Amino acid sequence: MGAEIGRKAPLFTLAATDKSLISLKSLIGTGIIVLYFYPRDMTPGCTTEACDFRDNLNRFKKMGAIVIGVSPDSVIKHQKFTEKQKLNFLLLADENHRVCERYGTWIEKNMYGRHYWGVERSTFLIDINGRIRHIWRKVRVNKHVNEIIQTIQGMES
Repeated sequence: MGAEIGRKAPLFTLAATDKSLISLKSLIGTGIIVLYFYPRDMTPGCTTEACDFRDNLNRFKKMGAIVIGVSPDSVIKHQKFTEKQKLNFLLLADENHRVCERYGTWIEKNMYGRHYWGVERSTFLIDINGRIRHIWRKVRVNKHVNEIIQTIQGMES
């Protein structure tokens, strides 16, 4: 169960940087959804990834795609990150990591022998019908946004 290619994307409602509540259900049917999960605001890799989405947002919009970022950080921390990096898309706060768990991105990590739980950087491409069309796990931020754009361009209408 959960988030797999060909299945309906798990539904959720989370608080956003603009202080609204965003539900996936309300977004389905409005366009392709690029839902990306990242570990933490203000860290080097997460900043690079967010800025790459920011810098390419017009390309996504021209393809009818919406970009949304999710991490366990609070709305307040997301707002500071958005302001500092001039982000032009919404970040959602999954503070209890329930959505991350439903998408399989909340994993046990091991760094230098230290075990802890955190977000595996991942992106889900959700089509206009709410089905997951592509999943990237263990994302490397370099060129990742271009991979997503190429995948959207190759999708059947």
